[in-house]
Amino acid sequence: MALPAYASPLEKTWHYAYLVICALIFFFLIAPIVVIIPLSFNAQPYFTFTKEMLGFDPAGYSMRWYDLLLTFGMQEPNVERGWGWWMDAWQHATWIGAAKNSIIIGFFATVLATVLGTLAALGLSRPEMPFRRAIMAVLISPMIVPIIITATGLFFFYSKTGLAHTYPGIIMAHATLGIPFVIITVTATLVGFDHSLSRASANLGADPRTTFFRIIMPLILPGVISGALFAFVTSFDEVVVVLFVAGYDQQTIPRQMWNGIREQISPAILAVATILVFISIALLTTVELLRRRSERLRGVSPG
Repeated sequence: MALPAYASPLEKTWHYAYLVICALIFFFLIAPIVVIIPLSFNAQPYFTFTKEMLGFDPAGYSMRWYDLLLTFGMQEPNVERGWGWWMDAWQHATWIGAAKNSIIIGFFATVLATVLGTLAALGLSRPEMPFRRAIMAVLISPMIVPIIITATGLFFFYSKTGLAHTYPGIIMAHATLGIPFVIITVTATLVGFDHSLSRASANLGADPRTTFFRIIMPLILPGVISGALFAFVTSFDEVVVVLFVAGYDQQTIPRQMWNGIREQISPAILAVATILVFISIALLTTVELLRRRSERLRGVSPG
């Protein structure tokens, strides 16, 4: 926002002080994330900047830790990198296996959370729904309750039902954590939804199924996709629940990073963190584009 020409000296002082404060807050928030990116290219097995890195000496930088993500756990990492090498990496590399588990669990947890969360949001958006506030509070409680409490409860529940150390159990646990995000984003989208469109569709002879898929769903789709992205990120980054309910061989990327910090400290963790940062940036960019599309559909100028 530009400073008006008629602003007083005090207003000008506050304007520039406000900009400085915002810049400092932004730096405070972003610095811990940005600093890991150059450290992931450290040629030495250190978590600090070396003299070569500070002097911008090319010898101080290396891709060795990104390469380690492919070779760690392989049976024959030093052979020629052909088709057999890549198959060995795909089948035996520890980090690739953790990535596959994270993607598979995240995908199915996202689908489950999106379906259940969207249905819940549609029901809670209806004015005739009884006890809407109480039901909403219960459904979003996994977002509010400390994750360690949720993980402990899931552990004891799964131990009794046989879902502990199973992929369906992990998927349902991650879906439980993702449902609140879907409910909130879809509910926010439904706030600007014109319900007269549904009534008009019914008057024209459309059944409820046709009305939902031809009228309601296209209009709330940006909110549904945004909620799904948040649910996927929640599942992809989750480590506490996995530590409680997953088996030893059911490694995900966050759990593998946790194990690496405890057992074998390696800058490869920083390489993984850098990749996750760029994935998060891509997802947040997608969410912002969907938000702007949703505002255009509702006739609101994107801000």
